[in-house]
Amino acid sequence: ALFDIEVSPSSDIKADLRDVVICGAQDLEVKNRTALIIRFPFRVWKTVQKIQGRLIRELEKKFSKKHVIFVANRTILDKNFRRKGLKIRPRSRTLTSVHESILEDIVGPTEIFGKRTRISVDGTKIMKIYLDPKDKDKNDVEAKMSTFSAVYKKLTNKEAVFIFAEA
Repeated sequence: ALFDIEVSPSSDIKADLRDVVICGAQDLEVKNRTALIIRFPFRVWKTVQKIQGRLIRELEKKFSKKHVIFVANRTILDKNFRRKGLKIRPRSRTLTSVHESILEDIVGPTEIFGKRTRISVDGTKIMKIYLDPKDKDKNDVEAKMSTFSAVYKKLTNKEAVFIFAEA
């Protein structure tokens, strides 16, 4: 599908797509639709972010009835990283940092406005993610809210609820 966009003469993102590669893709059933999670290597993530909105629109046209979500492939180093021959563990490789980044990736091109963690009496944690209210009308983000939750649960095993903040 990426190749089709790259070779089509009318495409305005053709030049940017030249150095973009994919690590993998994964289908996920979400209620009445299917989510397509596309993973990119971290080194090309900056270029993908520049064209993310347009690329998602093009791919959703190609795969009808599917929500397309982009995620960068990141590495998590555990506590005993010294066994792997490293002196220090960069903050960007911690579990918390990688999960935060995955959250940012999933909601893109929308932005996160705020976060709240609610811990109920029985000990379960639910994260409430407030999305930017100015993106409410942009390319059916409203319809993708349940997809965002399901994909985040699949990738990180954490519960999250996505809502728009009041302006």
